[in-house]
Amino acid sequence: MNGKLFLVSTPIGNLEDITLRALNVLRSVDLIAAEDTRHTRQLLSHYDIHGKLESCHAFNEHAKVAGLIDFVRSGHSLALVSDAGTPSVADPGFLLVRTALEAGIEPVVIPGVSALTFAVTASGLPVDRFAFWGFAPVKPGKRGKFFARIVADDRTGFFFESPFRIARTLAELSAIAPDARTAVIREATKLHEEILRGTAAELAALKREWKGEIVVGVRAVEGTEETEQP
Repeated sequence: MNGKLFLVSTPIGNLEDITLRALNVLRSVDLIAAEDTRHTRQLLSHYDIHGKLESCHAFNEHAKVAGLIDFVRSGHSLALVSDAGTPSVADPGFLLVRTALEAGIEPVVIPGVSALTFAVTASGLPVDRFAFWGFAPVKPGKRGKFFARIVADDRTGFFFESPFRIARTLAELSAIAPDARTAVIREATKLHEEILRGTAAELAALKREWKGEIVVGVRAVEGTEETEQP
């Protein structure tokens, strides 16, 4: 008989942003597969949880998935966590989920905080419809196409960006659509949480040092800002 596979959301900064259900699962499972065991150990220690940990990240998940699925099929319980937020949302998880489903194992999702949903709520932009674009590309050619697609879309677009490239990103967005309504959500739920809103041109003109994890929201094409009723 198969065991259980849990996909557990963990805090993106503030350690209090974890559900009671998530804590109960992390206390009870036979094994926790973590993106970074050192990072996850800090969270577990904070809540006096001392479960067994095994690494499962972007560089080894192809080699690890078969063994983890066999572990669940043998009747054991497994929880998958990323460093922060919800597994599979720009984090490892999809490969394990797909393989589990192919093996007849239905994952149990333990919902919780996500940098994306935080940004969607905090941006102040219309989000009756929105698109998540993942991480902004690094190479110049791909970046130009990436930003052009976002500003041409009639949905609000959200993407993750590095603090080392955010100034360049805002300048590129401003060059394409200077009046695009833009929000920069930085260090969500952490001590130095900051949310900046304005046009792409206004935010590009800021002279400052950028630090921390960043989500950018952009709405260039105006449309309905309320969900239409059927």
